[in-house]
Amino acid sequence: MGKGKGNVEYWVALIQPGKVLYEMDGVPEELAREAIQAGSSETAD
Repeated sequence: MGKGKGNVEYWVALIQPGKVLYEMDGVPEELAREAIQAGSSETAD
């Protein structure tokens, strides 16, 4: 019998409200805000 080690189909991470998802350093605040805004559509439900 096999060892049950099939290919990974997807990853899941449970994030509690109030946790920091992204942290940026070394870029102007406006650029960081634009980057977060652009990426927010990738994480929205």
